[in-house]
Amino acid sequence: MVEVTDYITVSDETLDDDSKGELIKLAGKLRDRRNELNQLAAERASNRDELNGKTREKVDEAQNHRERRDELNTLVQAHKEQRNKLNEKANELFDKVEELKSDLELDEGDDLESLNEDIKQLEFKQQTSVLSSEDERELIDKIEDKREEYRQRKQKLEDTGEIDEYLERAEQVRNEASKHHDKVTTLADEAQQHHNEMISAYRAADDIRDDADDMHELFVEAQEAADHHHEEFVRVQKRLREMDKEEEAERRAERDEEREKAREEAEEIYQKFKEGETLDTEDLMKLQKTGLL
Repeated sequence: MVEVTDYITVSDETLDDDSKGELIKLAGKLRDRRNELNQLAAERASNRDELNGKTREKVDEAQNHRERRDELNTLVQAHKEQRNKLNEKANELFDKVEELKSDLELDEGDDLESLNEDIKQLEFKQQTSVLSSEDERELIDKIEDKREEYRQRKQKLEDTGEIDEYLERAEQVRNEASKHHDKVTTLADEAQQHHNEMISAYRAADDIRDDADDMHELFVEAQEAADHHHEEFVRVQKRLREMDKEEEAERRAERDEEREKAREEAEEIYQKFKEGETLDTEDLMKLQKTGLL
């Protein structure tokens, strides 16, 4: 396992005092360490990018739920408006029914069954009771009044056809309003579900984003360590190039010194040649090398 905290730092003394062989080994160690850390940084960057991709997926998912929720809420509002309009119309129709009933006084007095029962009781009393002429007359008048009331009420009930029409229409409108209300409930529940899933997706995105941020910090840590070792590697390489130049300069100086010695020796031989001395083959070759012959 690569430990990011295991830094290799090269001191100026090491660069100045270590041999070329030791610095070559150190450069190799720094290069390998840099490559390991670059690989680790690349892996962490890949993990970070993968997490960022998952974050975007969750955000997109949340956005899709948001859009669907908003669409459903728009439908909810539309059905609410229809429901409210229909309920308002139904209330108007029911008010009309009550108005007609009030005009016919259907809510006042006894119903037909009660009136019929009262008439029967009065007739039974008339037939079974011994009454004075005055009491009997009074009883007969009551019976007639009840019969008249029964007749009038029956007539009113027979005239309620318009009320029934309004009532039927009001019920139909109220049923339509109820259907829209059911739609409101169903769509609102679905909208709430998408809202909850949107919140869940956003929270998941936040959690993954936190992981991605943590991984980015680890990437930066590894990359900075890799950069450090690369800089140290470059320092050692620079010192090795300086050593190469120094060695080359030394070799060039040695070659120049050797050429100078050979030239001086050749001039001495050439001087002997001019003075008439006999030269051997080695002396002739030295003169040829220096261009004096």
